[in-house]
Amino acid sequence: MANVPELFSCMVFDDRVMKQRLPDDTYKALKNTIETGEQLDISIANVVASAMKDWAVEKGVTHFTHWFQPMTGITAEKHDSFITPTEDGQVIMEFSGKELIKGEPDASSFPSGGLRATFEARGYTAWDPTSYAFIKDNTLCIPTAFCSYGGESLDKKTPLLRSMEAINKQALRILKLFGKDDVTHVNTTVGAEQEYFLIDKEVYNKRRDLVITGRTLFGAKPSKGQELEDHYFGVIKPRVSAFMKELDEELWKLGVLSKTKHNEAAPAQHELAPVFTSTNIATDHNQITMEMMKKVASKHGLACLLHEKPFAGVNGSGKHNNWSMSTNTGKNLLNPGKSPSENAQFLLFLTAVIKAVDDYQDLFRYSIATPGNDHRLGGDEAPPAIVSIFLGDELTDILTSIAEGKGYSKQKAKYMEIGAAVLPKFPQDTTDRNRTSPLAFTGNKFEFRMVGSGASISGPNVTLNTSVAEVLSQFADKLEKAKDFNKELNKIIKQTIKDHKRIIFNGNNYDAEWVQEAQIRGLLNLERSPMAYDIFDAQKNIDLFTKHNIFTKAEVQSRKDIHFENYCKVIKIEATTMLEMARREIFPAAVEYSSVLSGEIISKKSAVAGISCRAEENVLIKLGDEMNNLSDAIDELETVLSSIDANAPEREKSFAYCNEVVPAMERLRTFADRIETMMGRDFYPFPDYTDLLFSVN
Repeated sequence: MANVPELFSCMVFDDRVMKQRLPDDTYKALKNTIETGEQLDISIANVVASAMKDWAVEKGVTHFTHWFQPMTGITAEKHDSFITPTEDGQVIMEFSGKELIKGEPDASSFPSGGLRATFEARGYTAWDPTSYAFIKDNTLCIPTAFCSYGGESLDKKTPLLRSMEAINKQALRILKLFGKDDVTHVNTTVGAEQEYFLIDKEVYNKRRDLVITGRTLFGAKPSKGQELEDHYFGVIKPRVSAFMKELDEELWKLGVLSKTKHNEAAPAQHELAPVFTSTNIATDHNQITMEMMKKVASKHGLACLLHEKPFAGVNGSGKHNNWSMSTNTGKNLLNPGKSPSENAQFLLFLTAVIKAVDDYQDLFRYSIATPGNDHRLGGDEAPPAIVSIFLGDELTDILTSIAEGKGYSKQKAKYMEIGAAVLPKFPQDTTDRNRTSPLAFTGNKFEFRMVGSGASISGPNVTLNTSVAEVLSQFADKLEKAKDFNKELNKIIKQTIKDHKRIIFNGNNYDAEWVQEAQIRGLLNLERSPMAYDIFDAQKNIDLFTKHNIFTKAEVQSRKDIHFENYCKVIKIEATTMLEMARREIFPAAVEYSSVLSGEIISKKSAVAGISCRAEENVLIKLGDEMNNLSDAIDELETVLSSIDANAPEREKSFAYCNEVVPAMERLRTFADRIETMMGRDFYPFPDYTDLLFSVN
């Protein structure tokens, strides 16, 4: 049994280790850099690097890497050893402040969206001292930002750090007006709940689609899915439990605050939830979590699937991004508080989020747009593509009363009466939870439920931080000029509620009537990712990002191009994989089965004169019809794919893939899945959904 306090963060060069190993002046200088953002002197960096190297070497480490997050959505690393040659032909272990602060990986093969030519290889990684270095796979990993030779951001960390600075700056302006002079820093915090599937590795390896694309491109619905609702919070199976135990331990070693684990709604689906931490660190930790899930699963003979929709007909996997704002004095700015001044402050920050989400609906949708998430949004535990906010009845009533200038009578606290004397009474929450809402307020935080399971949480949090920073900036401009602070404060809160009440919806987001109502309200419904990518560089968005120094105009355009390009690549890979499986596996298997079936018919008729083979003949006729349909669908998909101009702009191609290729893929799957249900079990060429979802015990 692991001693968790001793195990936790044992592979992290964290504050505890720095206190032990750094001289007092060096430690204070580094802490000042972390807390205020001031540049670190190279002499200090040299001392830190030496201590970091000594600590790592003591743990058996021989190499270091600048660990960064390029626009691929995953992490990247180039390993260098600590060895330095000596005059006598030997080596010593050295690590300098210069090596700590800056690295130079080849940047030519990472997505740049046109910010650089392919032949321009130089790129830089810059140490992020706000995120602790850690040891993974016997390598010292140093969290870094990644930029081009010209200084353009090529990663997901740089804009995240910039957005955190932006919201800190604007929130401090607001708090100063409320007399909170003791607050010197405002940080956004995140807890990212991670959903995932676990299936048997041997079964996984027999599915070309899972191996290549991360999802099943074919598969008829199994006789049992999640209808009985027996998997959700059910007893965890032994193999899965062993995986979860080791995963917890590996994450704890790396300082990841893994807290909750349970079975999710779909068969073979599970969830891990961490404790809240700083957004920057939470983003790093989520990347580590996804990597460790796959690594630990493989050790247990399992495959971890992080695709948003690996199986049709059952729940997809999301990543609920629980976001809030906290001060260095320990106050959550989205906590209503108990005094009138705290309530007013809370209402101002709350309405800032409401206005931000309404003003920048397009950015919120863009921030979670991926080809995989398109399959998930709108059903099976996922909110629709329409962005809205859930506040609950009581808070909505409070805001309505403010907007209408009416008094509000606080509801009397209710207690749950469960009906058994032995069970204790406890206060009832003021509102239920809404699991269909894209952005749900849950008491002291917002739960952004649209994020896909395999995505980096950086983009969604850049959007949250930057849009809220902009609204706080607008509020601060008015309040700083006001002759009567309280009068102007009340005016802002009241007017904001009136102007942006359309974004608040407490009902069922799955209901078809909500789609119609949202349209009447003027809310956006960007159903597919290319639609969301297309409006990313709207002038209002460029103005937002440039004002707060998140992106330059060129960086905005580059990210739009990167997403269009990635969409095209993903759909093309999936379509090509479908064609290979249909032509080389499914169709030949159907031919073999029909040949066996026709042989049986001929054999029976030749053996017994006048015998009826009506049942076999009917199956053979229906199978033949579906095989013809399958063949036609294969030809159609091939034709559609070949018709896309490879030299066309990425935007044009992405809409062609979305509007032409994806529907052709869906038609091909329909016929293939019908054939699966008609074939003998031994003839189907790969594991079916029952094998995939129920093979782990």
